[in-house]
Amino acid sequence: MTVPALGLGTSGNDDPEQCAETVRTALDIGYRHVDTAQMYDNEAAVGRGIAESSVPREEVFVATKVHPSNLAHDDVLATATESLDRFGLDVVDLLYVHWPLDAYDPESTLSAFDELVDRGITRHVGVSNFTPDLLREANRLLDAPIVANQVEAHPLLPPRRDLVAACEQVGAEFVAYAPFCRGEALDIPEVEAVAADRAVSPARVILAWLREKGCRPIPKATGGAHLRDNYAALDLSLEDKETERIDAIERRYRRFDPDGAPWS
Repeated sequence: MTVPALGLGTSGNDDPEQCAETVRTALDIGYRHVDTAQMYDNEAAVGRGIAESSVPREEVFVATKVHPSNLAHDDVLATATESLDRFGLDVVDLLYVHWPLDAYDPESTLSAFDELVDRGITRHVGVSNFTPDLLREANRLLDAPIVANQVEAHPLLPPRRDLVAACEQVGAEFVAYAPFCRGEALDIPEVEAVAADRAVSPARVILAWLREKGCRPIPKATGGAHLRDNYAALDLSLEDKETERIDAIERRYRRFDPDGAPWS
């Protein structure tokens, strides 16, 4: 199973009307991967956008994540079912452990995810914000394969080689969230220079750069123009010198760094 190459992130899109319209518009444009989470409080709106779209459900890859406070075994089972009810769907395509924090216990949490696969609540299991060691541990404990590790990645926080290698080792896709670093990465001079040379947006350059790194980015956007511009990154291939120019950015910044994060 392959996670689609580009997805729609919905973090922060908590206005129900706007969120549903964004999902509908994205699917009309060609997106087939929609990512949300219990934490985002918009699963119902995402489900509504999918239902009101002309795209058949079987063509849409729907991913959500279990809140860190819901990661005790029985809470995983209960809240995943509640997520499904909010979506109005029979099954989700991918269910993630959102963060290995709070109630996360590797053995009991992951056994619940295996049970959800067996019950047909989710087709696949993923993890998010896992280090290489945590990823390998989860892979040992799960019966279901880990199909994705979703991690913050952008030109200020490039995909770490050891994490990319660990993903490859367990057969998981590297899904990159916050690819624009909440807009901060769009103003980096090196990114702007490549964009100007190509006569495309910095957003398109960043998404193409992440794809060159083997990542599957899930940028957030609302409005048809931004959604179309992001989607057009699928048709952009960077030259080696352009990739190297972005690789050479020296500044490093992690936008999402909660207390107790595994890399702390």
